Amino acid sequence: MKRTNWILLPLIAISVLTCSTLASGEGHSMTPDSSLAQGPGMARTHLRLFVPSANSKSFGQRAVQPSELPPFPGLLFETPASLGCVYNLVPLKAKGCNPNLTTTNPTGGSRAIAVVDAFHDPTANDDLEVFSAQFGLPAARLSLVFAQGKKPALDPTGGWEIEESLDIQWAHAMAPEAQIFLVEAQDNSLLNLFKAVTVASNLVAKAGGGEVSMSWGSAEFSQETILDSMFTTRGVVYFASTGDTPGAQYPSTSPNVVAAGGTTTSRNTVTGNLILENAWQDAGGGPSMVEPRPAYQNGIARIVGDFRGTPDLSFDSNPSTGVWVFDSNPVFGTGWFVVGGTSVASPSLAGIINAAGKFRGSTPAELTALYSQMSNSTEFNDITFGDCGLSISNFAGRGWDFCAGIGSSNGLAGK
Repeated sequence: MKRTNWILLPLIAISVLTCSTLASGEGHSMTPDSSLAQGPGMARTHLRLFVPSANSKSFGQRAVQPSELPPFPGLLFETPASLGCVYNLVPLKAKGCNPNLTTTNPTGGSRAIAVVDAFHDPTANDDLEVFSAQFGLPAARLSLVFAQGKKPALDPTGGWEIEESLDIQWAHAMAPEAQIFLVEAQDNSLLNLFKAVTVASNLVAKAGGGEVSMSWGSAEFSQETILDSMFTTRGVVYFASTGDTPGAQYPSTSPNVVAAGGTTTSRNTVTGNLILENAWQDAGGGPSMVEPRPAYQNGIARIVGDFRGTPDLSFDSNPSTGVWVFDSNPVFGTGWFVVGGTSVASPSLAGIINAAGKFRGSTPAELTALYSQMSNSTEFNDITFGDCGLSISNFAGRGWDFCAGIGSSNGLAGK
């Protein structure tokens, strides 16, 4: 495939995006229409895009030249190697895990990861090839599946196409040897997305087991417990992002799903070195209003009460510390995007669990193992700084909390 140098999203017209939280003069976070609250029975993506200011002069965020390819000198957005370093997934951990200096990628992975998304992304495979080549990852084994037998339409907002690129690229980044299935639903209705989940579950089970990732969700509803049985295919562990606004969303609240939350990787803007991983204020999470507390959370009953608490595990999701994604998009234009939101967390954590190689028989079995080792500080990064939630009312602290759950991964042991 012909390689081309692309211009970063900020240099493309941004009128197609809805302005979200404004950061400093260095840039701002933008929320695609696909990530805005949808009507009843409809799911939204959990994406945010970061747009550095074109006239930025600082080391942390600066203007991008059209001839450059990521990682860009002077920018500190995350690569597969830098986050592999942060999460201790690589054999030789570089000091500081600087995105511009760290080049050792995660390895491993086997069996299958299925990503479930809505609408059709016609360039998904080509975009994954560009991403893999740019960051030195092995060629991916990607299979595209139309959940209902016919090709879905394109998403008129362009957001679901970026979502699909993000999901397959970062599942591949964390588990480069795993088979990746991209299962496309006809649209973003929960009805059609859950049909696609069934297809994805069967594909993963047939491949010998693995993970299903869902980087989308909706507000909770009173009958959601009826759907929890959809996430019980033997040999499949399910992941769902918790959202990018305070509060709990379904399906991440299901007791049969690993709720994937978001954190921030704070770096020294002079050296580029990691200072610490802390909470992301906008990360979704909180107690379910519907689902009762599962047995694996009995040890945190004093925090969650009688209801399921989310998240379980977390991963860098703040768009200001976002990850690189390549997407050929008819709405936003073709190029390298800086993407955040807990949509990053779900496929990335699915990849980490896949690479760990345990392949437990169900999500509750996986979560029972994770929670039973929560006190082992060598297997998780306990996020103890920052706040999150409605009115910023939750604080990260020792042990489980509503900002980051157990915390983030520290290596593959215990996963």
